Amino acid sequence: MIMRKILAIIVCAVCCCATATAQTYTLEQLKAAALQNNIATRSARLSIDAAQQQRKEAFTKYFPNVSGTGLWFNANKGMAQTTLNLAENISPELGAALAQSLPPEALVALGNPIDVSMMKNGTIGSLMAVQPVFVGGRIINGNKLAKVGEEASRLQLQLSENEVEKTTEQYYWQIVSLQEKLKTVDAVMTLLNDITKDVDVAVRAGVAMRNDLLQVQLRQNDIESQKLKLNNALSIVRLLLAQYCGLSSAEFEISHQTEDAQPLPATGMGSLSSLPEYQLLGKQVEAASLQRKMTVGENLPSVSVGAGYNYHNLLDKDHSFGMLFATVSVPISDWWGGSHAIKRKKIEQQKAEEQLADNSKLLEIRMQKARNDVEEAYQQLAIAQRSIEQAEENLRLNRNFYQAGTSKMSDLLEAQMLYQQACDKRTDAYADYQNRLLEYRHATGQ
Repeated sequence: MIMRKILAIIVCAVCCCATATAQTYTLEQLKAAALQNNIATRSARLSIDAAQQQRKEAFTKYFPNVSGTGLWFNANKGMAQTTLNLAENISPELGAALAQSLPPEALVALGNPIDVSMMKNGTIGSLMAVQPVFVGGRIINGNKLAKVGEEASRLQLQLSENEVEKTTEQYYWQIVSLQEKLKTVDAVMTLLNDITKDVDVAVRAGVAMRNDLLQVQLRQNDIESQKLKLNNALSIVRLLLAQYCGLSSAEFEISHQTEDAQPLPATGMGSLSSLPEYQLLGKQVEAASLQRKMTVGENLPSVSVGAGYNYHNLLDKDHSFGMLFATVSVPISDWWGGSHAIKRKKIEQQKAEEQLADNSKLLEIRMQKARNDVEEAYQQLAIAQRSIEQAEENLRLNRNFYQAGTSKMSDLLEAQMLYQQACDKRTDAYADYQNRLLEYRHATGQ
């Protein structure tokens, strides 16, 4: 007996711990977790980091390009070789003078050719700094293009966050809907249990047919089957939401308070300029324009100035010197292909502008459709609420009629089924209204 009490205490403690460890999340907490941990938003943030590094890389093009070069070599023979014949360069007058002053051996040596070899080994070093002066605007436009890329990455992050927020809410309202349907199933099961008791008493008293009891029991079996399916669906959606939000466990609860739905105000739907999709289309047009300008710059002359310091010992003597220089590069033959490249970029810019105009109209249509969907969902919710009231009254009347013996069990069970369907439709309508409302906020940039 004592052992049973100890086991009961342990089981209760384990159950309490399990209940205590089940974390409860609000919708806002789930959204925050999804935005922080979801792979889509993490990837978008990394894209922003990459765009920032690209912008910083483009900024370095404003500064001089400094490079150093070093070379050491040792050849098998001198790179500069020649033969000197001094006798060919001596005039007769100089020859007569040398004949009087030099011994015969020296005069014979002057008549023989001399082989000369230089630069068999050596060291060369240089340090250069080149500053672009004019490169057709490619540096300025490149920096602008990198900035546009960073801004586009931020807009992509906003779109990713909107999509993550939307998906999180969809999972959230699926859980709410399933939980509400489970509550409806429990309420229906309680109702069927009460009907079963009444019918069982009536059958025992001989005032009701046993077939009525079998119909109620069959409906109970159907409700139990529905409950199993709902619990299975609920566990799957919990797993999906936990994975999507990066939660450590799928054993969690959600905090939900059903609020009365409010119709949308009759004011405007917002402006296109507030939509990240529209802004992103504008960035595509801006990027296409800058790319065309950069292509033009590639076919313009470029001017650079520079300074350098050089060293070598090619003649077996250390020698160093500094220099200033300027370079001008004119792409002459490249203009043939470059003219076609400029036209191609101009066509791409025109395509981006036409896409902006076309998608702007589609975004306006989406805004209007989102508003219509919210208004329709609100009306559907109101209809579902009225249906519940009517189904409750229909169920009450059929139960009274059955108890009075003026209606059949099939009519009572049909009334019960209509009541359950009305409750489920109201639950689905409320979840659909919340999802439509979120889509409207995203579609209008709110």
